[in-house]
Amino acid sequence: MVAILISTGLISAPVGGWEPANNHSASSGATRAKDTGDKPHQQSLPDYNPYPPGIIPADLESEIARVLREVDFIENRALARWRALPSPIQTGQPPTLQNTGTESMETLGELMNFDPNMSPGKNQACSSCHMPYVAFSGPIPSVNATMIAYPGTVHFRAGKRTAQRYTYSPFFPVLQYNQDQALFFGGNFWDSRSTGFRLRNPDAEQAQHPPVDTQEMGNPDTACIAYKLSQSAYKPLFELVWGKASLDIRFPRDTERICATPGGAASFGGDTAPVKLKPKDRLRANEAYNHWGESIDSYEQSVQVSAFSSKFDAFIKGKYTMTQDEMAGYNLFKGKANCNSCHVDGRGTTLKPDQVDTSTAAAANPPLFTCFGSANEGVPLNPRVAFYYQTKPDALKFTANPLGFAYRDLGMGTFLRSGFGTAPNPNQNWTPLAPTVDGQFQVSTARNVAMAPPQCPTTEAPGAIVNGKNVGYFQKEFFHNGYIKSLKQLVHFYNTRDVYPYNVTSGHCPDGAIEKVNCWPMPEVRNNMDMTTGNLGLTDEEENQIVAFLQTLTDGFTRPYANSDTFTGTCATGGNAATQGNELLIPTPPLPPCASVVCNVAPAPSPAIP
Repeated sequence: MVAILISTGLISAPVGGWEPANNHSASSGATRAKDTGDKPHQQSLPDYNPYPPGIIPADLESEIARVLREVDFIENRALARWRALPSPIQTGQPPTLQNTGTESMETLGELMNFDPNMSPGKNQACSSCHMPYVAFSGPIPSVNATMIAYPGTVHFRAGKRTAQRYTYSPFFPVLQYNQDQALFFGGNFWDSRSTGFRLRNPDAEQAQHPPVDTQEMGNPDTACIAYKLSQSAYKPLFELVWGKASLDIRFPRDTERICATPGGAASFGGDTAPVKLKPKDRLRANEAYNHWGESIDSYEQSVQVSAFSSKFDAFIKGKYTMTQDEMAGYNLFKGKANCNSCHVDGRGTTLKPDQVDTSTAAAANPPLFTCFGSANEGVPLNPRVAFYYQTKPDALKFTANPLGFAYRDLGMGTFLRSGFGTAPNPNQNWTPLAPTVDGQFQVSTARNVAMAPPQCPTTEAPGAIVNGKNVGYFQKEFFHNGYIKSLKQLVHFYNTRDVYPYNVTSGHCPDGAIEKVNCWPMPEVRNNMDMTTGNLGLTDEEENQIVAFLQTLTDGFTRPYANSDTFTGTCATGGNAATQGNELLIPTPPLPPCASVVCNVAPAPSPAIP
């Protein structure tokens, strides 16, 4: 990876601008994408680039263009499938779309998910940050290696966390607090802020956040989605699923101008509903926005996304025999590595050699490999996160992060306080519990953690050997802030975090120590750390065996994974998984005290966060 990143100049700052397009997909007639180096569709705003050299990868614009071509291709695939689909029959009481109703709903969600016209610049789909060939996580290796969060409709605004995988997210329950266990379970997003309190469906509510997030799709008003749906090529499908009058909304004449202006613009004066609708039209627009979330949830719950088609799924049905390393890794996963105490696999945990697992093997209900809870694993602050540098206003006079490095990501704790950079907490009874979850982030499913494109079918350097040839690897990022760059590092972190702790920040390990090998910088947040891992006593071979097992959780083994064939980028080669990405480590600057709008919001963190 060193050779590829440096030889292509990926650690330099980009140049250039881009302009808006007319309808970008859905009627573009895109064919199989080819990476021709085309620039992204352009917007009239100048690029927002407050970043020091090395934060933004030099290939960012060409990679955004590449992903947009892939998005177009999938969108047109879905359009063709919809047009060939027999119409369902509405019948029964309550009315049901008989026969093809489910497929119609799922296809509608897919069309929404891959439609860049839903953003002000017509350049950002939901899928721009979540592509199928990486289990609907981040599709640009250089972003995963450098700036961590993905640019939104305004280039180059970006958020503060990695793009979480869609797969199996619909199975997370409504966020709830278990009083007996004194633990939260459920919700969507790293901080669980999509609670499901209104739709009773966290995944559907999750789909409602990015369209109006200033750092992502950036619409200034939720009504903009209803407006754009009313102009979409698949409007007839929306009306088939949700009713003929579902998009009958009288929009003001200035709606097009408003919805082409990114959210956060000073011209809105803080107004989050600048599209001035009459009450009945606002109600219908709100209903359409709910249907947006419900449709996308239907797609994400379908076999196209949450497929249950991995080697492990075949294994529990008796249709696959694990290799020696895979089986050893599974035994470690549910044994002394203690992985399945959070990434629940339906079995007990045998932490000591003399313990016997008397639990029943999962079969009828394939395990989801998550407890639906949250945990603080003590991950170091990552100074590469683009959000830290967005301290200056952009051309719209919007400043994403005036706090700079005084920002601390408290995860769920900040959400329960309705704090800076998150969503309002809908349950006042949860607010006093914020200090108990400071630093905690969602326990994502381990399923598909290893998914990579077929051309480079591994996340691990130096790459996969196929027919005696190294075909390379796909650079991913792990944990909420992308600090970890390989599964080997991830397992090694859980194994040795407390064996090699150093009271330094990232980029400052002492001479003779190698960061992520025998030096782990201090946690960003020490409060509520999970101490059940950190000193597991695993050997190097055992770490590798756990990685081998994690790779059995990748969908696409028993049948092809939908749209995994759409990657047109480049695989990386070289290096090794233990130090993968270390050539791009940068020193964390001296950290100012945590900003009061984060760390002094009642109820204050305990102990105080420096």
